[in-house]
Amino acid sequence: MTSTPTGGTHSDGRRRVVITGLGAVTNVGTDVDSFWNSMLQGRSGVRPITAFEQNEQWLTTIAGEIQDFDATDLVPKSEHKKMDRCTILGMHSAMQAAADCGFDFSAGDPYRQGVVYGSGIGGIITIEMGHLKLLDKGPQRLSPFTVPKLMANASAGHISIALNLKGFNSSVTTACASGGHSIAEAFLTIQRGAADVMLTGGTEAAVSSLCIGSFSAMKALSTRNGDPEAASRPFDRDRDGFVLTEGAAALVLEDLDHAVSRGARIYGEILGFGITGDAHHIAAPDPNGQGARVAMEFALENAGLNPEQIDYINAHGTSTPLGDAAEVQAVKEYFGAHAYELAMSSTKSMTGHALGAAGGIESIAVIKAIQDGVMPPTINLDNPDDGFDLNFVANEPQERPIKIALNNSFGFGGHNVSLAFGAFEG
Repeated sequence: MTSTPTGGTHSDGRRRVVITGLGAVTNVGTDVDSFWNSMLQGRSGVRPITAFEQNEQWLTTIAGEIQDFDATDLVPKSEHKKMDRCTILGMHSAMQAAADCGFDFSAGDPYRQGVVYGSGIGGIITIEMGHLKLLDKGPQRLSPFTVPKLMANASAGHISIALNLKGFNSSVTTACASGGHSIAEAFLTIQRGAADVMLTGGTEAAVSSLCIGSFSAMKALSTRNGDPEAASRPFDRDRDGFVLTEGAAALVLEDLDHAVSRGARIYGEILGFGITGDAHHIAAPDPNGQGARVAMEFALENAGLNPEQIDYINAHGTSTPLGDAAEVQAVKEYFGAHAYELAMSSTKSMTGHALGAAGGIESIAVIKAIQDGVMPPTINLDNPDDGFDLNFVANEPQERPIKIALNNSFGFGGHNVSLAFGAFEG
């Protein structure tokens, strides 16, 4: 258990890890400020799909696509032929965060700076297009960039090249927990002394015919096609599935002493994390939410916190009947009476579900909530389901001092991760 902080380390010798840079590319804003403003306005980014043509056979015709986005702003057009859209979004978020943190990566020790950047699916658009070309024109017409583009670790590789990150370099692929797992891994890398600066987060660009069709076949997606902005409705009794979206988010994590020595602006601190596996079902959550509950418990133990110290939880809250119910039960069981004192909202009600990017996007929402003392809402929460009697920040943001908050991410395969963030106190 983490001990009381003493300067740049905890009293048990573990290094403190702070957040010094943020970057986001989402369907409700293509930088951090516009993203956060949309959160506070309760604006939905769900629209009819434009990425591919659909007919009456399609059960779901809505998604969270990023529109009006200049993809060449921070990533040169000459590089695009080497990258899937998933990587382009990831690179854009990473370059935002790198600029935001104000650190000259080219002047630092390259082996003391690294990257852990996740994706749940990776270059699925490249896979689809490559297969169509293979069938239509044969193997000789496939691009030599096909494999480098489709790799789930392509974003981590390109980010490391662009920023001269020669230290710990990894990519996490744990479905919807990928972004959260990546942040936890980057945090650990700094805490154990293997790096001073890490760039981390997640990206996804899976609004494709194969993904929409396959998730529809699982009955996982909302079919509220006539009212897209109301389709993602976590905790509401009329929820009927999640809304697939695309996006990316990046955080620069830094050893506290390193950040202070260069006069960095500090957004907040990562206090700890918890990771568990459901070992229950490849796609459905443990209906009792035990894996989620223990992940939150482990996060607080790792951070040296008591449940009563948590002010806010950014829920995984995907708007699926089983997932929302399991998470609510987990929160009630672990926090007991304090579950009714804290607040919990799902920003997926606005963005939809960005799969491997969700943990990064929602971590930024948590950091901004702590900074500004305001909790983003769960929109479309008109009729809470039976037994859903917590403060879900329904439909309007709520102002409240937030010192410590959790971000939950749970993925297919039974992957659970809970991250504990805190306001920075020197």
